Amino acid sequence: MTRPNLTAAQPVQHARILGVGGVRGENVVVNDDIVGPINSSDEWIRQRTGMVSRRRANPETMIADLAEGAANDALAAAGIEGKDVDAVIVGTVTWFEQTPSLAVVVADRIGASPAAAYDISAACAGYAYGIAQADALVRAGTARHALVIGVEKMSDFIDPTDRSISFLLGDGAGAAVVGPSDTPGIGRTVWGSDGSAAKMIRQTHSWLDYRNAPAGTPVEEIEWPTLRQEGPSVYKWAVFQMTPVAREAIEAAGLTPEDIDVFLPHQANMRIIDHMVKYLGLREDVVVGRDIVETGNTSAASIPLATERLLREGKAKSGDIALQIGFGAGLAYAAQVVVLP
Repeated sequence: MTRPNLTAAQPVQHARILGVGGVRGENVVVNDDIVGPINSSDEWIRQRTGMVSRRRANPETMIADLAEGAANDALAAAGIEGKDVDAVIVGTVTWFEQTPSLAVVVADRIGASPAAAYDISAACAGYAYGIAQADALVRAGTARHALVIGVEKMSDFIDPTDRSISFLLGDGAGAAVVGPSDTPGIGRTVWGSDGSAAKMIRQTHSWLDYRNAPAGTPVEEIEWPTLRQEGPSVYKWAVFQMTPVAREAIEAAGLTPEDIDVFLPHQANMRIIDHMVKYLGLREDVVVGRDIVETGNTSAASIPLATERLLREGKAKSGDIALQIGFGAGLAYAAQVVVLP
């Protein structure tokens, strides 16, 4: 008896980003608004981080609201509708529910159901992870259009008295539609992780603290999980270990640093960004995403929000070759070269 052969998916040779969109928290929070509890100053924050303000959402604004807004913006920019999306990938670490995933909630809101939908927990690398997966899905023929969203409501995890990371954090969502292309639009992703350094960026408490609290313990006596980081260690890791990763991504795309028009690093700290530009040997006229100045560190949302700003303001344009790299808690990282939509 002759065994039947499976019908394989019809792959395409190339994929690219077709459109991006972004939504920021409604409130502009300037440095002077937060310096009291951390015994700091506007000058100290500007010198250490380059930040002037951060965007934070209203308490009643849900993370799904931010994600939905960015998704709709990206769909409009790409010229497609929710029904045209075959996969929704959401990078986030601030969705409170284990299940359902935020991705299935957003897919339903934008009319993408029954698209495949799932979340990625890779913190600040989540968006770049998502682009890598969307690229693979499209080129394999598993999806024609994949929607990648990086979204965080970091204000839900802020301790106003913490000087290590909380004053950096903002709220927002950025999204991109990935689809087929006649020419290469997304280079090979260079990614990885280092769990041995996981404590460098961490939660102060686990959700298990709630489950294990003695019966009858008042909720206000159970400490809410917030974020902490070992600032000097994270800074050194980002500058000295992520720069080679970014350089490898350029080489994997068959390019040199001189070919890069736009640099889109995770918006962690302006000093980290400036050092990476220097050590990568990028052109003097390279356009650098510096959304952190006004939006703050939005973790998985930071790269697409920086992209959205540069395109909206006309500082970057369609067809520019951009290097993007996400890095942070985990520790997790990912970098790839993309052609801007």
